[in-house]
Amino acid sequence: MIIDLKGRTAVITGGSKGLGLAMAKEFALNGANVAIVGRDSETLKGALAEIHTHHGEAKTLAVSADVSRARDVTRAYNEVMGQFGRIDIVVNNVGASSAKPFTQITDEDWQADFDLKFFSAVRFTRLVWPQMQERKWGRVINTLAIAAKAPKAGSAPSSVTRAAGLALTKIMANEGAPHGILVNALLVGLIESDQWQRKAKADGISTDDLVDKMGQQVPLGRMGRGEEFANLAAFLVSEAGSYVTGTAINVDGGLSPIV
Repeated sequence: MIIDLKGRTAVITGGSKGLGLAMAKEFALNGANVAIVGRDSETLKGALAEIHTHHGEAKTLAVSADVSRARDVTRAYNEVMGQFGRIDIVVNNVGASSAKPFTQITDEDWQADFDLKFFSAVRFTRLVWPQMQERKWGRVINTLAIAAKAPKAGSAPSSVTRAAGLALTKIMANEGAPHGILVNALLVGLIESDQWQRKAKADGISTDDLVDKMGQQVPLGRMGRGEEFANLAAFLVSEAGSYVTGTAINVDGGLSPIV
């Protein structure tokens, strides 16, 4: 199987670290132009340097933007179009887990979570959609979480926002299919990323010890790696995944109780 993204331009929100950066590296490795969007300009610079260390020929762009704000989404879109002239692939990948007991979640908490995780996907994809329709080719991936299918007590607002992302994925897939636009969701379980480094520091233990401990919850006996997630994303946005749309795939080592 050949994964060839030459001539394609991909935009990845939350692309400066973690799963977003892993996907950016993989897409660049397979020939895509890659634009990464994030809030911190210094982190973005470091991410670009990391991509070029591994894939020196990659054409890349970093855009500093807060995609929870509509005007920043529009500005980011315009910057990418100004650099590359087209967008073929959109990966909506922002937002860490936010969880509290239901009665402790304020209206402001709900709104902030939806603005970041749901409306950013709506707004960015809506801007790109017309050009995908015109070319009869497009790929959209929504990074969600297994809690979207199997929410636990105390998992809101994130689990609710991610569940809305599931519905959005199916609606966009059904509307995009006649135009060659494929839309899928990847649901994260326990995958190694910078958030676990922060948690380990807060808990006063080493990252390796935390990763080992968390991995014991997973049927495969370990946490996943960013490149494993990125491999599946690269398949879905390539011609190799041309008959897969409207689905939500658990990338969780068997952790979710729901398929």
